[in-house]
Amino acid sequence: MVRRRRMVRTYDPERPVPPEIVDKIIKHALRAPSAGFSQGWGFLVLTSQPDRDLFWSSATEDDLAGAAEPGSWLERMRSAPLIIVALSNKSVYLDRYAQDDKGWIDRDESHWPVPYWDIDTGFASLLMHLTAVNEGLGSCFIGLPVQTIQAFKTAFGVPEEYAPIGALTVGYRAPDKRSPSLRRGHRPVDDVVHHGRWAG
Repeated sequence: MVRRRRMVRTYDPERPVPPEIVDKIIKHALRAPSAGFSQGWGFLVLTSQPDRDLFWSSATEDDLAGAAEPGSWLERMRSAPLIIVALSNKSVYLDRYAQDDKGWIDRDESHWPVPYWDIDTGFASLLMHLTAVNEGLGSCFIGLPVQTIQAFKTAFGVPEEYAPIGALTVGYRAPDKRSPSLRRGHRPVDDVVHHGRWAG
């Protein structure tokens, strides 16, 4: 499954994702690990055409307007019959680690070396992505441009404490174009993997 994983940007708009597969994708997200078992995530599942249209109109603006031209990656991704927006909630983690078994009662973010609320939501997103692949579907994870986040949250009534870390488009694959970024190839293993010590 891992070797079959790709970021797919073109979907068959005539084949919706069956509800039982949508349910499986979401349930697998809930199996992701989370610091302190905080589970500070939320998932907005969009299957209806009006909801998906609202997502694209609220979450893509000026800087991506040109990308929506016929045949572009954005225009092709609009054919996805399922969009899942993954959101993290930092306050859930700060509250959880202020409890007696953790003891950071000051709720100070400096205790955290990295934002685990975003990392854990990323783990959940990867599980959804891999589940889609395992079910014979295509999927792509994209970020939301910073300037569109408030418009997106307003459009869908997302509570202020939730921050979108990205969205998964999901659907049955159609003939796709490979990203030109892939021409860069994988970095050599010796550049990124270090055993025992980080060699200079």
